[in-house]
Amino acid sequence: MAESYDVIIIGSGPGGYVTAVRSAQLGFKTAIVEREHLGGICLNWGCIPTKALLRSAEIMHYSDHLKDYGLKLEGGKVSPDTAAVVDRSRKVSLRLNTGVGFLMKKNKVDVIWGEAKLSKPGEVVVSKMAKKAMEPQPPVPKGVKGEGTYTAKHIILATGARPRALPGIEPDGKLIWTYFEAMVPKEMPKSLLVMGSGAIGIEFASFYRTMGADVTVVELLPQVMPVEDVEVSKFAQKQFEKQGMKIILEAKVTKVEKGANSVTAHVEMKDGKVEKITADRMISAVGVQGNIENLGLEALGVKTDRGCVVVDGYGKTNVPGIYAIGDVAGPPMLAHKAEHEGVVCIEKIANFPGVHAIDKLKIPGCTYCSPQVASVGLTEAKAKAEGKDIRVGRFPFSANGKAIALGEDQGFVKTIFDKKTGQLLGAHMVGAEVTELIQGFVVAMNLETTEEELMHTIFPHPTLSEMMKESVLDAYGRALNA
Repeated sequence: MAESYDVIIIGSGPGGYVTAVRSAQLGFKTAIVEREHLGGICLNWGCIPTKALLRSAEIMHYSDHLKDYGLKLEGGKVSPDTAAVVDRSRKVSLRLNTGVGFLMKKNKVDVIWGEAKLSKPGEVVVSKMAKKAMEPQPPVPKGVKGEGTYTAKHIILATGARPRALPGIEPDGKLIWTYFEAMVPKEMPKSLLVMGSGAIGIEFASFYRTMGADVTVVELLPQVMPVEDVEVSKFAQKQFEKQGMKIILEAKVTKVEKGANSVTAHVEMKDGKVEKITADRMISAVGVQGNIENLGLEALGVKTDRGCVVVDGYGKTNVPGIYAIGDVAGPPMLAHKAEHEGVVCIEKIANFPGVHAIDKLKIPGCTYCSPQVASVGLTEAKAKAEGKDIRVGRFPFSANGKAIALGEDQGFVKTIFDKKTGQLLGAHMVGAEVTELIQGFVVAMNLETTEEELMHTIFPHPTLSEMMKESVLDAYGRALNA
């Protein structure tokens, strides 16, 4: 006889496991189905381990610039130990993977191990996973349930996404990598071609360039990091190029030729000319697509669009009792969006007071390259395209005392306001630690803070955060330190 639950969540990434915790807190009998690793792609192969790699690159960068800080290294130059760098990254992921298991146990959420399929409304059949997608894998947690049929009043899809592959340029795991292989290199390539300059592509480009590889980035669109404000993108590109990175815009890889230990890409330029670029390895970072296959969605009539499940602002699909959150529910495909979406979804199911649909304009985006990039809300171009009358403020890192003391004086903060109401429409940053600063503007936007209230807010000195206030002041011709 099938075991029954109030809520079954398929997928234990950030969206899935957070939803499971909140579901249990709300008193629902809850289970979560996972086929490979607790914590999903983000924790095991994405957000977290990449930050561990980038931290190693950051330390490497500072070691190369010791003299800039009045320091010297006796006895030679620091060089990367590839195996140790990768091992540290994997240990960070394993620690957090274990932590998710603890949270499930603490909140009395049953973990069901295997491949899930919706056999009919309210029913999930779990079968054994034939083959693990990647190695090394975290161990299967103890005490998990296995194959069988399970029922629930509410089934939430949190199956995430996987790397998108272009026809004829499919990753092979050896010469053409996805982010999986890029995270666990056996040795550092001397040269690297990165196809795509979104967050994934540019973070790996930044990591490998800092580690000493000759890096070329090919981007189809007219700017790197296409979702960012044009001004931010142009500044970041100049910094990348100063570091020795080669950026080719408005170009596409049309085909590749594989050698014994290298790959040659045919890159078609804007003018139609084709340039051949040979590199030790190539990373395909042309986006991700939702994991909607083999879930039984088509048979149940669940509506999908362009590889994602169609949902309303609360995660509801067109089929009663079936919901979707996170990457599988469409862009922006960000871990923090998945977490919030999951909480909104389960609280709506529970009729929890004060729940409201997610506002995608207030979701921050962060890219952990060097320099870092962070943003929230409308870009300047988007605000103008919507016909808004705006004020724009900017403040440079080069005029901030803390940035100068840190030796990180390259970058700026940009704010966009509605001229009539003083509403903060968008904020865009490039420079050191901006991924930690952006949340201040996110909070301000959620509180519907005006420029006047931001101007009256006291920011601590000396901090990088002072640039946030100065940018607001600059929008109104009142900047004090520039």
